[in-house]
Amino acid sequence: MIRIFKSVFVLLLFINVLPAQNLIDGIAAVVGKEIVLRSEIEQYVNSYVVQNRINTQANPTVVDEIRKKTLESLIEQKLMLAQAEKDTITVDPELVEQRVDQRIQYLIERVGSESELEKTFQSPMKKIRKDTYKILHEQLLVEKVRQEKFQQVQISRREVEDFYNTYQDSIPKLKETVDISHILKLVTPSNEAQVEAFQKISDIKKQLDNGADFAELAKKYSDDPASAKRGGDLGLISRGDFVNEYETAAFALNDGEMSGIVQTQFGYHIIKMIERRGEKIRTQHILIRVVPTEKDAERVVEELKDIRQQALDGADFSELAIKYSDDENVTKDKGHLGTFEIDQMVIPQFKDVISGLKEGEISQPFKTDFGYHIVKLEKRSQARTISLDDDWQKIKDMAQNFKTEKEYRQWIADLKKEVPIEIKS
Repeated sequence: MIRIFKSVFVLLLFINVLPAQNLIDGIAAVVGKEIVLRSEIEQYVNSYVVQNRINTQANPTVVDEIRKKTLESLIEQKLMLAQAEKDTITVDPELVEQRVDQRIQYLIERVGSESELEKTFQSPMKKIRKDTYKILHEQLLVEKVRQEKFQQVQISRREVEDFYNTYQDSIPKLKETVDISHILKLVTPSNEAQVEAFQKISDIKKQLDNGADFAELAKKYSDDPASAKRGGDLGLISRGDFVNEYETAAFALNDGEMSGIVQTQFGYHIIKMIERRGEKIRTQHILIRVVPTEKDAERVVEELKDIRQQALDGADFSELAIKYSDDENVTKDKGHLGTFEIDQMVIPQFKDVISGLKEGEISQPFKTDFGYHIVKLEKRSQARTISLDDDWQKIKDMAQNFKTEKEYRQWIADLKKEVPIEIKS
């Protein structure tokens, strides 16, 4: 969906799994007093296949491998759940509910609609939510057990040196990195574009007032492609996660009620309340964006050229960023984006532009999905072999992670000796 939410540059990825269809149950393993059901394994496996779009016909053996690893993971999880009960470790139900909302919203976006999700997993939404709550509650408990058990793992200088000396040949080289700053200018639309968009949303509002179906008009007209596929449905969202104008209008609605025309930074909306659950609401919306013209873009490019010239004439780049940049984080970072591996830069235009810059140089204006930028290359570090002298903290972090994982594996092995485990054939 388009970012009706506050942080424009944040992208949330949820990698874990969701229960699948009901299956004939059998016991796959017994872990102390806990059991691992075959259906539980299949729920994870099927969800993993759907989320990662694995072609099981082209890769028939991959499912068996996923199933095997899932059983191993679930046995470990049951061991840690028993430890959580023993240590009276709990998690906040509100946090679990929040994760459930996020997970289901992610999967709805993945498959296109609630009805498609129910069809894919052959379960009603109520059961999907219930099963998801159980899985996420257990996952959060496991995370908390592991965190409390291993967050205080200490490592000595000698251990770091021993780790480096043992594994230095297998530690990958540090890749080329760049330290960059930028100034972002958004293209604001002209008055003519505002009038055109307002006329379009007004015509849609008239159709709705005359009895047209909200979901059908959202699919036909909305400029939010992700939610448009679902008839404008944004899912269940908490208060505080919307931009102010949308939130104020939405929370004023009763179930089934429709708003007037609401303007936000994204354009013009019509909002319909589906349901309210305390401080969470589920709404539909139709968005008509206000699209800038070519002249609007040309004006921004000329403005950035002028800012660039000021920098070339000696003005401080960070001060220019504070004065001119439309990046929402500029007051905090003064235009500094940080250090990145150039091969891992996810915005291709940045990678292309930076590849041609020398240290200290400032690019010409260029366009991305966020707007127009000029970028300054603060520093470039070539790919090189990692060393204790230059990269102590990186090596220390690697060594600490290695030690933590080793201690975790030993702890699990000890638990397996204490707790009877029977794997059914």
